[in-house]
Amino acid sequence: MKHALSFSFLFAALFLLVGCNHSPKTSADNGSDTLVTNPLTLADPTIFHCDADGMYYLYGTSPHSNFGFQVYRSADLYHWEGPCGALDGGYALTRNTSVGEQGFWAPQIIAFQGRYAMFYTSDEELSVAFSDSPCGPFTQETRRHIPALQKQIDPFVFFDNDGKAYLYHVRLGGGNHIWVAELNDDLQSIREETAVHCLTSEPGWEDTGFVGVPITEGPTVIRIDDTYVLLYSCNDFRSPDYAVGYATASSPFGPWTKHDFPVIHRSLLGVNGTGHGDLFQDGKGQWHYVFHTHQSDSVVAPRRTSIVDVNFEGTQPVIDASSFRFLQKP
Repeated sequence: MKHALSFSFLFAALFLLVGCNHSPKTSADNGSDTLVTNPLTLADPTIFHCDADGMYYLYGTSPHSNFGFQVYRSADLYHWEGPCGALDGGYALTRNTSVGEQGFWAPQIIAFQGRYAMFYTSDEELSVAFSDSPCGPFTQETRRHIPALQKQIDPFVFFDNDGKAYLYHVRLGGGNHIWVAELNDDLQSIREETAVHCLTSEPGWEDTGFVGVPITEGPTVIRIDDTYVLLYSCNDFRSPDYAVGYATASSPFGPWTKHDFPVIHRSLLGVNGTGHGDLFQDGKGQWHYVFHTHQSDSVVAPRRTSIVDVNFEGTQPVIDASSFRFLQKP
C-alpha cells in the first residue's frame, strides 16, 4: 500500500483526537447524546427503501441466525417498529419457507419485476427467494441454493446502466475473498464463466493478524458516472479492527484500485468492530451506510446495528462521524 508510514502517523493522531471521546447516539432521540438503552442487534444489516410505500425495511443476521430473517420498518430511519415480518415471530423468511438449515446471514433485498427478491446466505451457500411484500413471506418454488463450485457467502446484487445484473459475493477457501459474476436473467444462477476475483485483504489495516488468513467480505457496489465504487470489510468480524475500505474500477469486473485508508474504523467512531453493511439512499437522496459494531469494548455479540451519513467527494466516500448512531428497538 502507498504512503504506509505517513498514513500510520495520521491514523494514530486521528484515534487520539476522536477515538476515545465519541458518545454513540440513539436513533429515537434524533441527535441527542443519550446512550442507547435498547439497541437493535442485527449484524450484517441492510436497509431497503421501498418506492411503493416510502418505508425503510431493515434486515440482517439475527442473534438467532439458524432460523431465518426478521424485518423492522421505519418511516424516518429513527423510529423503528417490529419485528413486522409476515411469518410468526416477525420473520420475513425462515428455513420452513426457503432453502437452508443454519447460518442465515447477510441478506439483501431488491425490487425485481414487480416483486421483491431476497438474496441471502445459508449453509455457507447463496440463495434467492421472492415475495410480493418486503415483509415476506419470501419463498422459493423449488428449494435450492444458487449452483456454485465452492462455499460462498455475503451476496450483493448490482444492476448496471445497461440492465445487466452482477452478483458480488465472498468465496471461501484460505480466507474470505470477494468475487463477481454476471447473473442470468432470472437471477437464480450465475454465468460461472464470467466469474472474476475482485479483492483479497493485505497486511496493514486490512489484516492485523487476528485469525492468520485474509478476510475480505461484505461487498457493496454503486456506480458514479463511469466509475464503480466497491465498499468492503476487512479483518475477522470478531476483531476490534474490523473496518470498511473502498476500491474503484472502470468496469464491474475490475481491476479494482484500493484506496490507502479505511473509511469506517473504530478510530473514527470510537467503537469496535465497525463493518459489514450496506450503502443506500434515503428519499431525499442522502447516502447512508448501515453496519454493525461490537456490543462493547470487551464483548462482541450480540452486535449492534448502526448507521452513519455518507457524502461523496467525486468517487470518494466521506463519512460524517457526527451522524453516527445506534438504531433502537421500539
